[in-house]
Amino acid sequence: MPRPLSAAPFRHRHDREIFALAVPTFFALVSEPLFLLTDSAIVGTLGTAALAGLGIAGQVLLTLVAVCIFLAYGTTAAVSRKFGAGDVPGGIRDGIDGLWLAVLLGAAAIAIGWPLGPVMVDLLGASPEAAPHALVYLRISLLSTPFLLIVMAGTGVLRGLQDARTPLVVAVASFLGNAVLCAVFVLVLDWGIAGSAWATVLAQGGGAFWYLAVMVRRARREGVSLAPTAAGLRASASAGFALFLRSVSMRVVALVTVAVAARLGDAPVAAHQVSHNIWALLVFAMDAIAIAGQAIVGRYLGAGDVRGTRDATRRMVEWGVMLGVLFTVAVLLVLPWAWVPFTTDPEVRVLITASLVVVALLQPLSGVTMVLDGVLMGAGDQRYLAWASLWTMLVFLPFALVVPSLGLSALWGVVALWIAYGVWILARAVALGHRARGQAWLVTGAARP
Repeated sequence: MPRPLSAAPFRHRHDREIFALAVPTFFALVSEPLFLLTDSAIVGTLGTAALAGLGIAGQVLLTLVAVCIFLAYGTTAAVSRKFGAGDVPGGIRDGIDGLWLAVLLGAAAIAIGWPLGPVMVDLLGASPEAAPHALVYLRISLLSTPFLLIVMAGTGVLRGLQDARTPLVVAVASFLGNAVLCAVFVLVLDWGIAGSAWATVLAQGGGAFWYLAVMVRRARREGVSLAPTAAGLRASASAGFALFLRSVSMRVVALVTVAVAARLGDAPVAAHQVSHNIWALLVFAMDAIAIAGQAIVGRYLGAGDVRGTRDATRRMVEWGVMLGVLFTVAVLLVLPWAWVPFTTDPEVRVLITASLVVVALLQPLSGVTMVLDGVLMGAGDQRYLAWASLWTMLVFLPFALVVPSLGLSALWGVVALWIAYGVWILARAVALGHRARGQAWLVTGAARP
């Protein structure tokens, strides 16, 4: 059993490289769910219907972004392999093409999402009271999609180059900007839920321009052209297709969860908005190890070091379990007061507390799942990840879809929905663990498999 970090820092030979990437990545990642948690706390002052509308619109936006997650994860895997093989300009070239692809995808997301906004809100089961709030937030926040995708692509390049500090600085600055602007627009200027959305647009825009400046400097230093290449755009898109399928399957799980909560009532979906964002905060924290795994595994395999890959993977799984146990204890300790920043509604308060009990118990299993997902992604094993996501989604759906028909109270309905979510996490852990024990994903060399 490894000792706690505070008692024996970097005792294992891989701890230093893991935490050199994971610690700044942790603080960068937790700022992302803090965007929505901050919005939830401030929008919660507008009432339950507004908070429910934010929860529904937030899931639509997360879906649009999640299907493009390959801009970060796929780029990290490709660039880290080239970094391990000594080809830094080649990695920068991949990153420039990824940025251009981000702009194109962001424009497409706005063009598709704006007219389909009412349809998407309705499909998620928004009540007549929550739907107007959801549509206002969704349509304004869609304008930030190109900015967010640029941030994702730039983040992938820098992490592939083993630079986790720059993404940390940008993420923290964007979060602070969003928090201040949201408070001013909603609480001072009284813009309602629209103020929260405009704060997100401006904060994400600032982060995007920061990344562009960093990438331009790096490209000029390595003598890489800033113009896109047709071959590079095609390669980025095709390499990300499997990750696209993986993301779609995972977003189906998230959207079905929100849709089921919405059909249980405004109080359950409002409570789910809060508990899911707390879950996301914890997942992003553990994802710091997973993203470190992407960069480290890609670098080791690029350099042809299979043994180092195995050893680093084992150590990252150990840290994933330990973080999960720590988060279980932390959630249970704050459980009596977790609702305080978000609502004064007594029913929503009880539902948040009940759902967070399940959230707490799932943390160790979630830690293993997140780490193994990052390891296989860093190895370029996207095809297996796509199929695993599809099959585990199919395992989850019957458990979730049956909840509204059980005739449960709002309290037990929310708990049952989170138990269904836990079944999905367990299925993913089994599928990814089986793959990691084998040899098929250990492909070496600079070229991504």
